[in-house]
Formats: sequence, structure tokens, C-alpha cells
Amino acid sequence: MTLKSLSFVLVLAVLTPFAAQAVEPSEVLADPALESRARELGKGLRCVVCQNQSIDESNAELARDMRVLVRDRIQAGDSNDEVMDYMVDRYGDFVLLDPPFKASTVVLWVGPGVIAVLGLFWVVAFYRRRPQDAADGTLEKTQAAPLSDEERRRLDTLLKDNDA
Repeated sequence: MTLKSLSFVLVLAVLTPFAAQAVEPSEVLADPALESRARELGKGLRCVVCQNQSIDESNAELARDMRVLVRDRIQAGDSNDEVMDYMVDRYGDFVLLDPPFKASTVVLWVGPGVIAVLGLFWVVAFYRRRPQDAADGTLEKTQAAPLSDEERRRLDTLLKDNDA
């Protein structure tokens, strides 16, 4: 490996964003198997403050409280499903990074697709309503209807008054 390649790999490794592991040493369980379960569960639970991070990645105070709560439930002997059910009962389906498809979460699953389809219909309707000539930039000036005798006389009078 050349020096140039090695420096590129080193720079890439340094600049690659790593997920911030916000779990504090005081939260870590002594038993590695229980800690592994807690970390796995934490990856599936959303920080309700950050909303786009798992509780394992978030530095928010509430995320810390949620991590401690998960570890307390695991130490109390709850299974992974029982811990997740407890967290959902306490915080709702929103706490899950991958919420289940059911009546109360249908908007989360269907909403983005509906919005995209409505937006597509709006764009199509917008371009269909535009006159074709205006759309291609060749809109020609239309000729006005000829003036009646009365309008012509009035215009002549206005022009004469304006010249004087």
C-alpha cells in the first residue's frame, strides 16, 4: 500500500461519522450478557426528545433515563419482549424506531405515500391548466377588437385635449 493510499484511508477513517454511543460508564451493567441485551433493546427505542436517534445514541437527559429504565427492567428479570412492551405502554408506539403497522400507526406508514401521490397529482394538474403556448414560450399577442365609432371619437377627443 502506498503512502498516498494509506493517508487516504486514514483520512477517510477519521472523517467517517460514527454513531455517538451516549451510554455512560455508570449505566453499564456488570454482566456482559445483560449489557448486550440492554444495548440491543436501546437500538430499537427512539429518544422521544431527539426523535431521530435511538436512546443508545442520544445524549438527552430523557434518553439517559430511558436507558436506565431498560437496564432496571432487565435486571428485574424481564424478557426483551416484556421490556419493549413496558416501554410502549409508558411512551406509546412512537418510542419504537420501527413501529408496528396497526390502526393507530397507519398514518406513520401510509402518510408519506399519500402526500407524495397528492403532490404528483397537483403537479400534473398545474401543468395541464397552463396554456400550451405559455408553456413553450411562444405566446403571441392577441389582437384587440376594433374600436366602435363612439370609442374612436372619444379617443380622438382625449388625444386632442392631451396635445393642447
